[in-house]
Amino acid sequence: MEDAQIKDEVVIAQTKLWLEKAVIGLNLCPFAKGVHIKDQIRYFVSHATTPEALLKDLVAELEVLAEANPEKIDTCLLIHPFVMQDFLDYNDFLEVADATVEELDLDGILQVASFHPQYQFEDAAPDDIDNYTNRSPFPTLHLLREESIDKAVEAFPEAEQIYDKNIQTLRALGHEAWKKLFI
Repeated sequence: MEDAQIKDEVVIAQTKLWLEKAVIGLNLCPFAKGVHIKDQIRYFVSHATTPEALLKDLVAELEVLAEANPEKIDTCLLIHPFVMQDFLDYNDFLEVADATVEELDLDGILQVASFHPQYQFEDAAPDDIDNYTNRSPFPTLHLLREESIDKAVEAFPEAEQIYDKNIQTLRALGHEAWKKLFI
């Protein structure tokens, strides 16, 4: 168990570094800084090695988030480094994740966003810098409260422009500067 804990700590540390340097540092998500500073992000490292085991962890984490006080846990990063390494498999699993939210009667309350080391938008080439808006160090399911998203969007009136702004930011940054963020 001690080895797993050490590995979990490394996975979480790398995920936090990505969050701080890319997501917050490049302002890819203007809503992330507040929950990070307030320590309202739950980091859960799944030891699942099969989609079925990951689904069990997803159900458990959705329930934890739904029942938690938002002041204590506002969002959850379900990091799963041992399963769904292939992006297409991961992408297919997102349908299962969305269906699970509905089955748990959490539709309209919680939602799942996606991050993956090989994230690729439908019409993008594999190494297109645009993909890096959703590239994380490990496959990750981001569980979010819809109420928190609504509040954040109210506070950020141009929320619909975030995607385009992120693409512009990454295109200006380029691949080499992206790599240097994590050195």
